[in-house]
Amino acid sequence: MSIFSRFTNKSPQTTRYEMVTETGNGFYMWNGKLFQSDIVRSCIRPKTKAIGKLVAKHIRTDKTGIQVNPDAYLRFLLEEPNPYMTGQVMQEKLATQLALNNNAFAVIIRDEFGYPVEIYPIPATTVEAIYDNTANLFLKFYFKNGNRSIFPYSDIIHLRQDFNDNDIFGESPAAALTSLMDIINTTDQGIIKAVKNGAVIKWLLKFSSSLRPEDLKKNAQDFVDNYLSIESTTMGVGAVDSKADIQRVEPKDYVPNAMIVDKVTQRVYSFFNTNEKIVQSKFSEDEWNAYYESEIEPLALQLSGEYTRKIFSRRERGFGNKIYFEASNLQWASLKTKLELLQMVDRGALTPNEWRETMSLAPLQGGNDPVRRLDTAVVNEIKTLLNKMNGNEKDIINTIKSLIGIARKGV
Repeated sequence: MSIFSRFTNKSPQTTRYEMVTETGNGFYMWNGKLFQSDIVRSCIRPKTKAIGKLVAKHIRTDKTGIQVNPDAYLRFLLEEPNPYMTGQVMQEKLATQLALNNNAFAVIIRDEFGYPVEIYPIPATTVEAIYDNTANLFLKFYFKNGNRSIFPYSDIIHLRQDFNDNDIFGESPAAALTSLMDIINTTDQGIIKAVKNGAVIKWLLKFSSSLRPEDLKKNAQDFVDNYLSIESTTMGVGAVDSKADIQRVEPKDYVPNAMIVDKVTQRVYSFFNTNEKIVQSKFSEDEWNAYYESEIEPLALQLSGEYTRKIFSRRERGFGNKIYFEASNLQWASLKTKLELLQMVDRGALTPNEWRETMSLAPLQGGNDPVRRLDTAVVNEIKTLLNKMNGNEKDIINTIKSLIGIARKGV
């Protein structure tokens, strides 16, 4: 169904989307959830942890300036969206759902005055998009316990990626991942079977005379009981006469070579836009920066946009209200980079406490006030300060003033 058709066809319509989290829906031949794969889980864990470290802030920009978290109820909502989880945990949960389904949902609960009081992630198995007769969009969620709920889309924080054919939902990753996960599952089963077969020594008894089938089975069982059983009194030593020859059968199980296994794993890494260094936390600062800009920052922008437009009305946004997801936790940066950020403090770009936060240090009293070196202040401010100085340094003052004049002329 096209987005534009809902404005001409006023009858209620639905679009159905199956979530990968549904069990037994036939998406995967190994009859399990995508999150049960150790490779998939290792691919998405670095991203979800990084998303959880984003700090949500309410910023209001108006004629009086910039205010950070001016409303206490919104600050508490971002820090603790519901009684069961913190903002960090909910952000990780949404990031996990997005990676597995290319869609993630959270519902905003409002009080009788329309103010948001709680936010809950929605772990649905199936989602339907429903338009009413006035072209308003609702989402109908089906849960594992059989319950159903309908929420207006205006109260749903909806994250999506691979947004292509469907008007509302991101495309499911099932079709792209099914063949890869089947290969991985088959490879794992083959390795397990080969190990089990390799632990069993097989023997072949060749009799020189023809025997009835029941006699062949009896002689084979006698050989096992007398010589292969750990309870045998012969201590594993076997003896046969000229009527039979004994021959050991070597197992010939196929085990995929390491190159094939590695290639399949790399394909999964590529699908989730990650690599071995990110997964195993062996990345350098530049490698993490590249991963951050390609995976973390786009989702941070999407979170900011969704939270802003779903929490605030258009009128409230017009007064400068916005939700930012700030990547202030630069713990992954090298010590050299953190120390270089100190230069931003005396230029007023960072407050002392913001810089101390990057060093994992506690804030200081008065550290939230920006500071600036005198030689980096605005020229007019320097001139005003010089005019207030004591006249005992008249020569120095005149020299500085002349330098200011030269700087203004661009000489």
